[in-house]
Amino acid sequence: MTDCNTEAIQFPTCKRRHVIAKFNGGNVTSDGGGALFLRQADRKLALLERVAAVLPDSRRQRSCEHDVLSMLRQRVYAIGMGYEDLNDHDELRKDIAIQTAVDKDAELASSPTLCRFENQADRKTAWLVHELIFRTFVESFEEPPEELILDFDATDDRVHGQQEGRFFHGYYDHYCFLPLYVFCGDQLLVSYLRPSKIDGAKHAWAILSLLVKGFRKIWPNVKIIFRGDSGFCRHKMLGWCERHDVKYIVGIARNKRLKKKAQELIDQARSDFVETGKKQRLFGTITYAANTWKIEREVIVKAEHTSKGSNPRYVVTNLEGDPQELYDELYCARGEMENRIKEQQLHLFADRTSCHKWYANQFRLLLSSLAYILVEAIRRLALPGTELARAQCETIRLKLMKIGGIIIRNTRRIRFLLSSAYPYRELFFTVADRLRC
Repeated sequence: MTDCNTEAIQFPTCKRRHVIAKFNGGNVTSDGGGALFLRQADRKLALLERVAAVLPDSRRQRSCEHDVLSMLRQRVYAIGMGYEDLNDHDELRKDIAIQTAVDKDAELASSPTLCRFENQADRKTAWLVHELIFRTFVESFEEPPEELILDFDATDDRVHGQQEGRFFHGYYDHYCFLPLYVFCGDQLLVSYLRPSKIDGAKHAWAILSLLVKGFRKIWPNVKIIFRGDSGFCRHKMLGWCERHDVKYIVGIARNKRLKKKAQELIDQARSDFVETGKKQRLFGTITYAANTWKIEREVIVKAEHTSKGSNPRYVVTNLEGDPQELYDELYCARGEMENRIKEQQLHLFADRTSCHKWYANQFRLLLSSLAYILVEAIRRLALPGTELARAQCETIRLKLMKIGGIIIRNTRRIRFLLSSAYPYRELFFTVADRLRC
């Protein structure tokens, strides 16, 4: 392993000048924007302070140098700024920018301390943090919403060790967990870690029930729509929605009976393609009941035919409206949720579930989720109308958080002297103003 020291590193000359690099610049940060904006978003939501209040802490408090809130902020802010590993904190704990964000003026917790902090998590921790995520979502509305669309989806979280609950998944062809996510628009509601040896819809019914009852208690008249792919097309789940006045629009897997009922529309699409040579998309509705269903339900049929052949799709729903509009504008919009999951997995490291204990890994998933909530709050509250209004987390991090600067800290002030060549200065001022508590 390379031993970093203060010796000079020579690079090719520039205009006859020697180019030398040394790690002795002092109090310089690469995260001037990240430390300031994540701190501001957190205080605006009062998020991590409330989370810290419900986390377990079995330590003898008189011997503790780092409290739960500071460790939670240290870990979540670092994830938001792009530092996924605990080992990063061996040096990051000395960065004055993140110390300022955490409200400290000394070295922060070491990676072993943070590891012990994560391993204290249990089932109750996961439940309480999810309750606070739900409360934060509710508080984001100034007025009761007329409609909420709840997107459910599962994804694979690949594992490489001997973690508790790891199993081989035949579809993904590797050992993994199978976390369940629930989003409403861009806002996260649930990130629930599950083993991969289960049905992809397992526990989704219970989570939907809890969410619906929670929303109806606060907003009795809100219209709730459950949206998911064919993995969530379960008779009992759809039946529960019908009994509790919850609308649904859910994909349903192709089968011979569906094809037979939709054959006339499929043939029409094929005939039109042969006649025109252009891609055809025809929409209609049929009624259908699987053998396990007690009633027939309405199914939207998309009969598509291209040069590659027929490609029908089916969606079961209890919503009224034009079939093409329901399919194109409502059902297909669930693809945006997949982008949000990618942000979690790729940009905020929700797949770093390398702890041995199950609930420590669930807690890591929640740490990533809390980081997502803060970055999404910056996007939702401070970036509307700007060039980054629909930017993903990685772009927001690159353009708003990764700003080099010198930090001068004394008894009266902490000054961030940011790069004079920073190209998004006006945007920086706009975000700072909008996030002001």
